[in-house]
Amino acid sequence: RMEGYGYYLLPSGNEYRGSFWDGMFHGKGELLLPTGGSYRAHWDRGVATEGKYVFADGLEYDEEKWRYCDGYDRRFYTEICSGFKPPGIPQLTNLDPPKIIPEGCYDCGDGFYDPQTRIVVDYKRKFLRNADNDEHEWILRTCRKAWDFTTENKPKP
Repeated sequence: RMEGYGYYLLPSGNEYRGSFWDGMFHGKGELLLPTGGSYRAHWDRGVATEGKYVFADGLEYDEEKWRYCDGYDRRFYTEICSGFKPPGIPQLTNLDPPKIIPEGCYDCGDGFYDPQTRIVVDYKRKFLRNADNDEHEWILRTCRKAWDFTTENKPKP
């Protein structure tokens, strides 16, 4: 069985980097997710006893003092770190510049959704899943859609 420090790639695409004991995560270790986030924790015989989730952009999740996007402060994390853009230049997503959405599709957070085929693909156009009726309705109601016409920021003279 695995013991000491090492790396382990799980079938889900997640990767563990840290200490092992008797084939289990044990001691300090980090679970890296394919989306770019990670879970840094102290493990005891395969169970995380304390840990913290860190999003791909560096934002640390804190269950006690979570102030990000809570209804009172709706700024993106990059706006909290770097400040607002000048007036007239919108920031549509936390990613700046945002992903370019294929024509007729929606950005649903983990990829693009095509309402004609009801398929969600990741940002590299790799198949993720078929959307059920509930997800289809939610995406159409809440997610950012590709522009039907070209727009650009034109400062007033």
